[in-house]
Amino acid sequence: MTTSRRTQTWVLALAATASFMVVLDLLVVSTALSTIRRDLGASGEQLEWTVNAYTLSFAVLLMTASALGDRFGRRRVFAAGLALFALASAACALSPNVGTLIAARAVQGAGAATILPLALAVLNTAFPPERRGWAMGIYGGVTGLAALLGPVAGGAITQGISWQWVFWLNVPIAALAIPLVLARVPESFGPKARLDLRGLALGAVAAFGVVWGLVRGNAAGWGSAEVLGSLLGGLAFGAAFVVAELRARSPMLPMRLFRSRAFSAGNAAVFFWNASLTGAIYLMAQFLQVGLGHRPLAAGLGLLPWGVVPFLLAPRAGALADRVGARPLIAGGLAIQTAGLAWIALVAGADMAYGELVAPMTIVGLGVTMALPALTKTVVGGVAMADIGKASGAFSTMRQLGGAFGVAIVVAVFAGAGGYGSAQAFTDGFIPAIAVTAGLGLLSAVGGRLLPGRAPAGAPAPAAASTT
Repeated sequence: MTTSRRTQTWVLALAATASFMVVLDLLVVSTALSTIRRDLGASGEQLEWTVNAYTLSFAVLLMTASALGDRFGRRRVFAAGLALFALASAACALSPNVGTLIAARAVQGAGAATILPLALAVLNTAFPPERRGWAMGIYGGVTGLAALLGPVAGGAITQGISWQWVFWLNVPIAALAIPLVLARVPESFGPKARLDLRGLALGAVAAFGVVWGLVRGNAAGWGSAEVLGSLLGGLAFGAAFVVAELRARSPMLPMRLFRSRAFSAGNAAVFFWNASLTGAIYLMAQFLQVGLGHRPLAAGLGLLPWGVVPFLLAPRAGALADRVGARPLIAGGLAIQTAGLAWIALVAGADMAYGELVAPMTIVGLGVTMALPALTKTVVGGVAMADIGKASGAFSTMRQLGGAFGVAIVVAVFAGAGGYGSAQAFTDGFIPAIAVTAGLGLLSAVGGRLLPGRAPAGAPAPAAASTT
């Protein structure tokens, strides 16, 4: 049965709204951290864990949430994720001390891990292949708007009201979305099978080990027993996960998906893409404040060029992917993003004018706009309908792991070359670190080039061409 256009519109609106809330929260919180540290008397390590706790639970539970959605119903689990995210956001706002805030942030990460892959799953299930690029473009435009508004809203709310309101924002959005999700989104399931409990456990432990090692690397030392043991243990459990999935009758992540060049190369590309972009945004937000002396609101306004182009052009880029194929947009967009980051590394200086950053930041935004909707369509929308939930979980996991990897790498490079002692010291670390983000972007462009070309006219439709 084909989903009606009216239902598709509702699914797109609700999936985009939920993702908007998660992305907005992530960026709003980033500009409130300094105020949170002062108000709650948090140490530097405690403040770091308000981010790390969210990152850990987010990365570890993505695949689990997708598996639960396949088993118990994607709409039902999607709505549950919204409820969990809203309750955890309220707990964050009400936190009397930093310990409570860290615990609430871990629960909030679990809610986000449920929302994002299930949003992609219900969206790809509702739209036929010939319209998925367009839908992903709209979806990307809305999340681009969140990226556009997040730093500005965070600075404005923190300076004008209080940091607690960066969390309260999520509660009314989720409260309005949950009943609409239950009423308007069609229920869908993965193949009827038993939960792959062994795969869930091994995958969660593997992701936890890798992410723990990455977020602790700079604080504990990359050669420490804690970090090396965590990384090696995560990789060992990852290998055990692969072996278990190859033998499982109903695997949570079928290894046969990786026989597809689009799935394998696309996941590699999104890993390095998010490593590059997340590392760059993490550095740029601080460079505007420490290196150029901007206040939080001014720094948020200064990040607008990252998001303007995605907001304006992402819907058109997604529709273009339906017409001309994904690989040219992905490879070209990732190359453009890399060029913009390299440009920033070349012109950055403690005495530079902000205007010198506008053009390269806009170019980075253009690259993201071209690549991300087409990349999402290729990896998630290019599998059989029964595998969409699993593909969404794998794609979201690789994206999140890439973000953790990117921040860890750029922080290590920054710490080795600079510091926070002065604007010049920060700039000394910023330049080589932002150059590393360009290198990560180049790796993502290589992954984009490895994607298969567009199927010739008249070729058989892939298994994903079936519609609900």
